[in-house]
Parts: sequence; C-alpha cells; structure tokens
Amino acid sequence: MAFSIKMTRPILLFLLLLLTLSLRAQQIATVRGKVIDGQTKQPIVGATVAVSGANTVTSTDADGAFSLSRIAARATVIVSYVGYETSRIIVQGATLDVALQASSSSLEDVVVIGYGSVKRKDVTTAISSVSLEDLNERPIVSAGQALQGRAAGVAVIQPNGAPGGETSIRVRGTTSFNASNNPLYVVDGVPVDNINFLSPNDMADIQVLKDASSAAIYGSRAANGVVLITTKQGKAGDAKIALNAQLTQNNVISKLESLNAAEYKGLQDEIGLVNLPDGLPDKTNWFDETFTKGLMQNYQLSISDGTEKLRYFLSGGYLDEAGIIQSSFYRRYNIRGNIENNIRPWLKLNANIAYSDDIRNGINTGNGANRGGVVLSVINTPTYADIWDQDNPAQYYADFYGVNISSPLENIARTKNNKGRENRLIASGSATVNFTPDLSFKTMLSLDRRNGLTTTFLDPISTTWGRTQYGTASDNRNMNTVITFDNVLNYKKQWGRHGLDLMGGTSWTASDYTNSWINGSHFRNDLIETLNVANKISWTDTGTGASNWAIMSLFGRASYNFDGKYLVTANLRGDGSSKLHPDYRWGTFPSFSAAWRLSSEGFLADVSWINDLKIRGGWGQTGNQSGLTDYAYLQLYNVNRVAWFVTGQENALPTTNQANLRTRDLRWETTTQSNIGLDFTGFANRLTVNLDYYDKKTTDMLMYATVPTGAAQVGSIMRNEGVMRNKGFEVNVSSKNLVNNFKWSTDFNISFNRNKLTDLELQKIYSTARTADFVDDYVVRNEPGRSLGGFFGYISDGVDPETGELRYRDVNGDGRISSSDRTYIGDPNPDFTFGLTNNFNYKGFNLSIFLQGSYGNDIFNASRIETEGMYDGKNQSIRVLDRWRVPGQETSIPKAGFDLKNSSYFVEDGSYLRVKNVSLSYAIKTASLSRLGITRLQPFVSVSNLLTLTKYTGFDPEVNQWGNNGAVQGIDWGTYPQSRSFVMGLNLEF
Repeated sequence: MAFSIKMTRPILLFLLLLLTLSLRAQQIATVRGKVIDGQTKQPIVGATVAVSGANTVTSTDADGAFSLSRIAARATVIVSYVGYETSRIIVQGATLDVALQASSSSLEDVVVIGYGSVKRKDVTTAISSVSLEDLNERPIVSAGQALQGRAAGVAVIQPNGAPGGETSIRVRGTTSFNASNNPLYVVDGVPVDNINFLSPNDMADIQVLKDASSAAIYGSRAANGVVLITTKQGKAGDAKIALNAQLTQNNVISKLESLNAAEYKGLQDEIGLVNLPDGLPDKTNWFDETFTKGLMQNYQLSISDGTEKLRYFLSGGYLDEAGIIQSSFYRRYNIRGNIENNIRPWLKLNANIAYSDDIRNGINTGNGANRGGVVLSVINTPTYADIWDQDNPAQYYADFYGVNISSPLENIARTKNNKGRENRLIASGSATVNFTPDLSFKTMLSLDRRNGLTTTFLDPISTTWGRTQYGTASDNRNMNTVITFDNVLNYKKQWGRHGLDLMGGTSWTASDYTNSWINGSHFRNDLIETLNVANKISWTDTGTGASNWAIMSLFGRASYNFDGKYLVTANLRGDGSSKLHPDYRWGTFPSFSAAWRLSSEGFLADVSWINDLKIRGGWGQTGNQSGLTDYAYLQLYNVNRVAWFVTGQENALPTTNQANLRTRDLRWETTTQSNIGLDFTGFANRLTVNLDYYDKKTTDMLMYATVPTGAAQVGSIMRNEGVMRNKGFEVNVSSKNLVNNFKWSTDFNISFNRNKLTDLELQKIYSTARTADFVDDYVVRNEPGRSLGGFFGYISDGVDPETGELRYRDVNGDGRISSSDRTYIGDPNPDFTFGLTNNFNYKGFNLSIFLQGSYGNDIFNASRIETEGMYDGKNQSIRVLDRWRVPGQETSIPKAGFDLKNSSYFVEDGSYLRVKNVSLSYAIKTASLSRLGITRLQPFVSVSNLLTLTKYTGFDPEVNQWGNNGAVQGIDWGTYPQSRSFVMGLNLEF
C-alpha cells in the first residue's frame, strides 16, 4: 500500500505538468494585428474584431491596429466592417493581419424595422432603403427632401419654394380625406409628427415601411406608412471631427412678363372700366424689384468617438436661408447628442437629445393681388406706378385710378414683420438588459416638447391696409408636450436550420397642449412693434386654451425562418385612443407576411448568375385618427363674451352655443393593404431588382359631412363617412455598371398608383378650392367613382373667331350653357413618378446626376385667371397681347372682357422631367494631409433644379398651393416659385 502511494504521487505530478504545458501550448498570450482595405491598402478605423464563441471583442484604432488578449490557438477571429465582406481567420500565431474586401452585396446589411432590425435578405415586407451617399453635397433644408425621387412608392413634392423646405410626402398615394396623409416619422425610436427639426446631415439611415404588413406594428399611426430614421452615432476606436459647409445661391427658375404702360392702357381701353391718361411712362420693373438672388449658408459640425464600452456623438449646425422674394427667410439652429454605454456585459444605456430653434417669415402667397398676394401682384401692378408716393414719402404708391391694386412691395411690407418661431426639444433615454444571449428587454422614455411663437405687426403708416386699421399686431403662443414610454421584450433563438424571433411590448403616449393669443391695434407709429404700445386690445380675440390626448398600445411580433428559405412574420397591435368614444376606443391591427427564397432551393443551385431570388407577400391593417380633435366624440361649446363695458351689462356673464354635432359612434379610420413582391440580386451582386404590387383600401374615412339645416347651430359633423382605394405597382432597379478604377452605378425607381374614392355614405359630393374672387366658384370636386382632387368646371372649345368669346361645351345638350354643363376637366394624379440617379467615380472624382419627374398629372393654373382674365383694371401678362381683337381672327386667347369661368382653358399638362441635382466632388488625399490627421478633404460644387422639361406655362410644375391637403392637389394660385440653386461646399474630417 505504501509503495502504491509513493509511486502514485510522482505520476500525478507528471500528468499535471503535461496538462499545464498542453494548456499553455493551446493558448497564445496576445494576438496583435492590423485591418486594411484589400484594394487601397489603407487602414480601416473602427472595424469590429471578435473571437468566435467567446465574449472577447475589440475595435481597430486610428491606424487600423487591434490587440486581443488570452486567445486560444486555432481560435476563429471574425473581422467585420460596414461595406466590407466579413472575414473569418483561424489564429495560428501572435500576429494577425487582415485585408477586408469591399462588399459587393447589400444582402447582409441590417435593415431597421419597427422595434427591431433584420438582415435585408430576410425581409418579408415592402421596405425601401433611401440612399444618403450624396446628401452632404445637396442644398436641402429638411430631412424630407432627402426622400424625393429616391424610393419607389414614395411621392415627395415641395409644394412651394418658400424658405424652410416644407415637403408633402405620400407613401403609396393619398389615403385619407380630412385626416393627415403624412407618414409617421420615427427618429431613433421616438415617434414624431414631422422632421423639420432634424438636420439632414445628422441622418445615418432611412427606411420606409410601405405596406401594412411592415407598418402594422405601429398600428393606429401607420396608415400612411412609416419613415424610420436612424441618426449618426459614435463608433469604438473611430475618433472623428467632421465639418460640412455649404454656400448656396438661389435664383428664380423662370420669369413671367407683364404689359408695359402703353400696352396696359390699350387693354384697359378695350375693357372699358378704367380711364387712363395717354403717355404714361414705364417707371418700375416689378419683377426685378420683388425677386432677388437668395443666399443660403449651411454649416454642420460633428464630433464622435468611442471605446468598447462608451461611445458618443455630438453635432451642431446653423442654417440661414434668404428667399428669392424680398424679406422672406428661414433660420435654424440645431444641436444633437447621443451617448451609448455598456455598463455591464448584460446592461446597455443609451441617451439621445436634440434641440432645434427655427424662425421664418411668412410671405403672403396663394392669394390674388387684391388680397395682398405678392406673386400675382408682380404681374397685376401697372409699370407706370412708382414704388413710393412722391407726396407722402413714407407711404407706398397707391394711386391706381380707382383700381383695387397694391404693389408687390407694399404686399411684402404687410407681412415683413411677421415671424413664426419654434424651438423643439426631443430627449430620450433607454436601457437594454440582456438576460441571456437570446433574451433581452428594452425600456425607453422619450419627451418631445415644442414651443411655438407667432407674432405679427403691421405698421400704421406705410401701407393702405395698415392705415385703415391704424396698425395691427398679434401674439400667439403654444406649447405641446408629448411623452412616450415603450417597453419591449425580445427573444431570438437559432437552432440548426430553424430561427425564431419573438417580440412583445407596450407603448404609452400622452400629449398636453396649451396656447394663448392676443390681438391689438391703433399704434401711434412704427417704432415699437410690441403689443404694450397698442391702444386697443381686442376683447373678443384674446384668450387661452388647453387640451390633451393619450394612446395606450399593446403589440407583438413573431418571425420564423427555416434554413433561410421559408420566412414567416406576424404582427398584432391594439391601440386605445382617448379621442374616440369609449365603446369604439380600441382598434386591433393585425398583419402577416411570408417569403420564399427560391435561390436557396436545390433546383437553382447551379444557376450561378442568381445571387438571391425571393418572392414575398403580405396583408395587414393600420389605423388613422390624426384628423380628429382631442375631444372629438364629446359635445363641445363655444364661449361668447358679452360687452361688459355697455351700460347695464357691467356684470354680464358669457354665453355659450353649440360648437359641434356629437358623434357617438366615431371609430378608427382603417386601411387594409395587400402586397406581393419579388426581390432579385444577380450577376455577382451587381444588379438588384425589387418589384411590388399593392392594393390599399381605406374604410371608415374620417370626414366632415354637411347635414341638413335644422335646429342645430352647426352645419357639419365629423363621422366615419367614406371608402377610398389605391392600387399600384413599383419598380426599383440598382446596378453596378462598372466596378474597376472607373466606377459607374445606377439607381432607378418608378411608381404607378391609381386612386379612387369608391363610396360616400351621407354627403355624396365634396366641393372645395375656391380661387379667384371674380369667378367665385369651387374648382375641385370629390365624389365616388373618381380619383381624389379632380378639377371640375366647363370644357373650353377654344376661341370663337367671330365673337372672340371663349366657347364652352354644351355637355347636357339642352342648347344653353349653364352650371349643369360643368364636368370633370382634369386629374392632378400622375400616371407615374420616377427617379434616376447615376454615380460616376474615378480617382477621387465623384459625379452624381439625379433626375426626377412626374407624368400624366394636370395642373389647374388659377394664376392665369388673375394674369390673363382681362376682367378688371389689373395689369396682365404679355400673353394677352395675342388676344382676339377683330372678327375672323384665329387665336387661342379670347377677347378682353370675355365670359370667364373655371374651365379646361386653365388646365395644363403638369408632366415634367427635371435634372434635380448635379454634384461634382473631389476627395483630396496626400501624405501631408494624413500627417495632419485629415482623413477627408472633399470640396464640391452642385446645381439643383438645373433643367426642367415641361409644357407647363407657370413658374414651376412641382406645385400645390393647398400643400398637404388630401382632397386638393395640383393647383397653382400665385404660389411661391421654386428656385435654381448653385452650391459650393466642403466636407472635412479629421
């Protein structure tokens, strides 16, 4: 026994020594290496270096170097970086150098979806990714402009050219009549109603959820699609300071000319309403006095850095845009910051904060010259007039021989002191807890606070209107606070060929709104613009208000993936809104989608030119309640003040009257959408094609319906009234035409949409859009069986050569022209819209050419009623020089004083092809710049709205005076024109 113990101890010691040596032989103390670009041989900063099967991860530094400690021999190291193919290397020594190759496929890119993300190759729904490659080289003001022409099915127009870059965005057509048609914007997980506060330079990624199966996870707020925006964030080991500076000159694209003084007198002699003396001189070119060269300055600076545990991004910007019409402007200051901290391996904290402060001036456009409209008064003001009254030098000239005209400069003066200002703070904080590698929980609280201030001041001296009012001023303030609290649980598991992704959560949103307003008049002079020097404060137009609303939501998603071939996703969301009657408050919005990847099947395994081929389809429902007031289902009352200063009424109390008709069954507006699509990538990942067909039906549309006159004091009621349908087809094609030293890539998209109002329950016809006072009739009619926004009026059959009158068609054949002869005369909905971008790159030079256009849409040019109507003493455009004058004359312009009606005479083809942007940049790379730490020095020049091919005779075919109105489109009535922009700029990073 003793012998046995004596022999055992040395054997055990020997075996332990061998085991220790073996373990040491299998472990390498430290692995160091460098990651470079396989083509340029330049270091890649911020690449992720991880050890497979372990928690060891790091990032490359400014030289592309990295270091890994306590790594086992033969371990697999995974190196990845955005835009490059992921590389897997087996450790065989203490040194590991890696050359990454540029990725030729976007299939592995991560796509942001509602409350999560997914690889692009696994997407089962209709999602468009918007390219931001040339964003820094375009003179865009709002983030919405970045979408224009870049995504199939997303129609973006800039309804007017006023400073501030407001846009109208439609995802797969107009969905609602009275409710909002704007998509829901989600910025870093925070839902917001607009993105005017966001600098385009801060955006890192844009995804548009177009079909209901992708958007239904946002339920009641997603009927018009969802735009998901991810802002830039800091990266580990990638310290960077970036500057983008732009200087832009804006010029009016086209010019409309008016009659000179002699021509104007000749016209007025024919009309016979104004008696003008002979020999009036031409004194003022009103176009040159009104329009100017606008200047825009835009500076954006950002700083970012990070480690494995802590990453941050800070940015700030200043934008100052002076418009092409005198005194119009827009200024914005913006700051943004986010920080991400891995407190523990199982806990990550994230905080975002954004603040913007913008101010603009509101020029009066979209009105006739008799209403103070600036654009139309440029044409309507006679050229014999002076700018200032010679007898009263502080007053604008107003002696127009009895004609109700005010010059464009006087109309500008009426609004030049009006200012609209808003400051906005959006802050959010989130915590993500990883219970296991497969199970995580994220909670996020966000605040969106907006403070608005609108002030006006009309001096009592310079303008005719100001003198009659003795000067006026107003002060309107509002504050809106929206708080959102989200909690989301995610479970993701992969075993064998099976993948399961489960998500469930809750969302609570509450809004609190307050406002106040005060109006005054009777100012002594124009030296002080504040209301404290007004002698008369309105006692009926001064007050305060407040309201609130809330939404509570429950949602969930389940996704299953078998072997990358068969993919299924289902969503369900329930929303309860305080705006709706308690019996109809909750809405349930389900969706499902599925995809089949044919390229993974055996029968296509030998087809080498197919990289990916997938068929997908989906169905879902989304809701809308944005058109409702905060207390829509309740009975509301107006409060009327009684004149307490009247003798005998010193202690009078206010009276009330009915403000609305209560709707007890008010419920959700619901959009049901089906979608089928095909995704193809082939020819060594150089060609990508996406095809989609959709059928989109909106029921229970929220509308204001007119009710018969009765005992009620209100003539309309908000109710669920109609049904509308949109059907469409979308094509997106991306190709890499040349991929060597000279690179050429092309992105093309085209969208076809057919819209129809299919049913109205109570009120069968909705007429709207009244323009010129002289005609005094609506030009838009909406009724079942027609596309939305159709133009309604008389059909013009040209000028009668014997009488000079404009002939109108006797549609009903009763032998006379009456209101019953009116019919549909135009359709503002395009047959299709498209965008085409070509990018060329060679040895640091990059040329981008972006074309965008629309085909088949009509425009009702109501401006021509004012500039070619020849019905009163206003000046007219030079087109009326071709008017009919003698019997037998063949012309397209009727006689002076013709019978003027809303007719097809004013309907024009609004189709256009526009060279939207051309930009040229050069990336300067030298050894001296590298020594200075400058990683990017890229000067650039660009031109926007360079060329427009169109038959439209107005300023610009991209127009809609009614802006985002769903029921009215394509009307031009003295609208602020678009501009051509010339840009010089610089991108600098170090």
